[in-house]
Amino acid sequence: MSGWLTDRMTRPARSTVRKTARAERSDGTREVILTAAERLFAEHGVFAVSNRQVSEAAGQGNNAAVGYHFGTKADLIRAIVRKHNEQVERICQQMIDRLADAGEPATLGDWVECLVRPLAVHLTELGTPTTYARFSAQLMPDPSHRDLVSEESLGSSSVLHIIEGLKRCLPGLPEQVRVERNAMARQLIVHMFAERERALADSAPTPHPSWAAMATSLVDAITGLMLAPITEAGVEES
Repeated sequence: MSGWLTDRMTRPARSTVRKTARAERSDGTREVILTAAERLFAEHGVFAVSNRQVSEAAGQGNNAAVGYHFGTKADLIRAIVRKHNEQVERICQQMIDRLADAGEPATLGDWVECLVRPLAVHLTELGTPTTYARFSAQLMPDPSHRDLVSEESLGSSSVLHIIEGLKRCLPGLPEQVRVERNAMARQLIVHMFAERERALADSAPTPHPSWAAMATSLVDAITGLMLAPITEAGVEES
């Protein structure tokens, strides 16, 4: 009788252990796939890489592994973006919190720092080599992929906070100009970080010794971009 009771009591525990082990294996497989996909997309472009190639690069015997774990290629891309955005968002929110605790109104440069610096910190934390900056740059030319990234970013409370902070610091900037310059800033951030990452991957010289130094240069450039004069339209087209 006691043996039967012991067996009945241990069955749920064994079942839980098995479920936990399966979940851990699944999480590990997903992470391997994400890493392989990010690298391939960064090096070859999104359209040039198939889900089958990602599965093979991730060491999955089942070529349908990407579809099983993520769904479509768009779902896979979204998962990569979200994985990194979680960390960038954490750093960004910490910077915003420090601005709030400073007791003084944040300057334009402060908000631009919040826009640029978190990605530099994240890339530093990832170590060398990284592929996320080049992966991000590969998404920019295609509107659907670019919109996917924008949707993820605009769902971030910290990004919305930064946009409002920039707007408060530039009260005289027309809305259309402000939106355009925000887009210019986004392009600069993505492509300049991608250029540095590419140079590091190729063991080529870089203009700056660190991601932090690169970020400082970008903050200066984007602050200048935001403050640039506006030339009135009126020049006749030839």
